[in-house]
Amino acid sequence: MAVGKTSSSETDFRPYGALYLHIPFCAKRCNYCDFPTKAVSAGDAEIEHYVERLIREIREASRSGLLGSVETVYIGGGTPTFIGNKRLVNLIYTLSLSLNLHPETEFTVEANPESLTLPMVKDLFSLGVTRMSIGVQSFDDKELAALGRVHDAATARSAIETARKRIENVSVDLMCGIPKQDLRSFQASIETAVESEVSHISVYPLTVEPDTAFAGQIDRDLMKQPDEDQQADMMEVAARFLQGRGFTRYEVASWAVPGFSCKHNSAYWTGVPYLGLGSGAVGMRENASGRQRLKDGEVLERLTPTQAMIEDLMLGMRMSCGVSADKVTRVASEKPGILDVFTELQALELVAFDSGRYVPTPRAWLLGNEVYGRIWAAADGETETR
Repeated sequence: MAVGKTSSSETDFRPYGALYLHIPFCAKRCNYCDFPTKAVSAGDAEIEHYVERLIREIREASRSGLLGSVETVYIGGGTPTFIGNKRLVNLIYTLSLSLNLHPETEFTVEANPESLTLPMVKDLFSLGVTRMSIGVQSFDDKELAALGRVHDAATARSAIETARKRIENVSVDLMCGIPKQDLRSFQASIETAVESEVSHISVYPLTVEPDTAFAGQIDRDLMKQPDEDQQADMMEVAARFLQGRGFTRYEVASWAVPGFSCKHNSAYWTGVPYLGLGSGAVGMRENASGRQRLKDGEVLERLTPTQAMIEDLMLGMRMSCGVSADKVTRVASEKPGILDVFTELQALELVAFDSGRYVPTPRAWLLGNEVYGRIWAAADGETETR
């Protein structure tokens, strides 16, 4: 979101509780990537110009009073660590001057294994970074090559060890349904992640998006679409193994040891307004008139207050804690049909009622789109839609 482009006064909107900064550069676009990123050389002048522009956006947001309530910060991409230690330090130093990074602030930086160094980790830690999310995807070299990743398994293990020299809260991303992957190799990656003593693991089923390298390979019959049944089996393997090793599933695709769930991601699922800065970054703001999502200063989506409440129910069901009965009742005062939706989901054994809350069942983890789709359908008939 380019701060200066919006015409509405920010004073009418709830304070932003989360901040996302987007770094759109990487060494190479992976075969599955459809994110707003581009591969450039490490010395490309475009990186320097972009970082300078992003620093100006941060300062402008601070002067406009948009950062005073921020509790979580997330720098993602792309590959933030690809831009180099000096540029990344300059960016984070600007942040440290522009908002209150108190000890409770969760500050995450995404990293790829091949571009993370010990001097960088030390500098980021000294500037207030409390969490690193490392894009490992797999600890199998054949699977990494199939994905088009730059790093190998040994580099991934080394990067985790490097991050943990200063930062206690280290997360890794893994994928399931990768070409050349089977249940055995997937479980081996899960085991390696746990043995590396990370505190958080996210597992994402591979999806093939249009206009990606994988989509082209499928069009040329060089690979098949991911097997959804196999992916479901892999997610169940992950759930059983991680639970047995002290991890708790707090969100559909994420597990954490106690005390290390990601506050920033949870903000997305619980209706916390978030500011997105940088090219392609998405933000969300809301006031009494409704909810808006913005990208590059333009409104992408407008939701009525009732739609926003229904969206909060839908996104809340991504989390193991679900949503409170009181919240469902409040929505039902505007949309009575929502009670029928939750009754139907209970009958389908996708939702359970426990201690005053509607929570997803183990079956719902595998059929999430069914849950989310039925809840969102209750928003039909509102004057503004997505």
